[in-house]
Amino acid sequence: MPPLSLWGAYRLRLKRKRLLWRSFRSRHHLTTVADRTSLIRPEDILVVMVQRNESSRLPYFMQFYRSLGVGHFLVIDNGSDDGSDQYLAEQQDVSLWQTQDSYHASRFGLDWMTWLQIRYAHGHWCLMVDADELLVYDGQHQHDLRDLTAWLDSNQRPGFGTLMLDLYPKGPLNQHRYEPGQDPRTVISWFDPEPYRASRQAPLGNLWVQGGARERMFFADAPRRSPTLNKIPLIRWDRKYCYVNSSHSALPRALNQIYDGPGRGAPSGVLLHTKFLPEIVSRSAIEKQRGQHFHTPADFDHYYDHITQAPDLWHPGSVHLDHLDTLVQHGLMSRIPWDRSDKD
Repeated sequence: MPPLSLWGAYRLRLKRKRLLWRSFRSRHHLTTVADRTSLIRPEDILVVMVQRNESSRLPYFMQFYRSLGVGHFLVIDNGSDDGSDQYLAEQQDVSLWQTQDSYHASRFGLDWMTWLQIRYAHGHWCLMVDADELLVYDGQHQHDLRDLTAWLDSNQRPGFGTLMLDLYPKGPLNQHRYEPGQDPRTVISWFDPEPYRASRQAPLGNLWVQGGARERMFFADAPRRSPTLNKIPLIRWDRKYCYVNSSHSALPRALNQIYDGPGRGAPSGVLLHTKFLPEIVSRSAIEKQRGQHFHTPADFDHYYDHITQAPDLWHPGSVHLDHLDTLVQHGLMSRIPWDRSDKD
């Protein structure tokens, strides 16, 4: 990462302060529903997230991350009407806030989540994920998140980077069935092993990874508009940190060096993106109308329109996710040298 000029470094410090101030002010948008933060222990790994109408996903999502060692969930509900807010309020390891304010105007929830991280996550390993994202990494069946974060600490690594990998079924999206509590991977278990391209962006020095199934299906004519697939979802949080664009980039700038890209350099994982469960077909029409998920929502109308037609994302190059080693073998995540320092 090339060094910044003094002026460039000053501008990024100013940007970080502005974003932190925005987040501090956004606390007034949140109404407490269930505050169990007094139960958070110093060693707890935290999840922070915004959710809306994820009642079908949440039972497995919670089970998955609890089994990985997450100690507490800090959740903001953004106007759910499907009962998911009541479900979360009943969970003894969840602290819940609600807001009816605009997800788009809050930097897609970052202002709200950063405030919770400032208030509750300082010094904790903190995982920022959506309800449709499952973190996987090499050795996960033998090593939970407590082992992973201990390994990261011992190697002076402040975070863990990932590729966000779209999973999809074989056949039209609406010809499958999913039940709450079911592992999504039993319904959607195919992925695109390639191509993925990565470049660094100035001035943050953040990686920009694109490609994969959504680009192939929905953005083939405009690949530079396809979704950003790199994330740094797991960071030992400091109240002076902030994410800039989802968990794709962060400040201070050095945090963006955590991830080198799919299967490259530093140990990395994969966020399995389970967006393409059958409900995506009906939800896409709703999300198109809400216009909350993209900087210029009208530019993505064709994307939602295509999904409502229940396309088949499978193609002859698709690979079945049989086990986690499949992701390593295809260069989408890296090995973790559990028994030694990666500096050896």
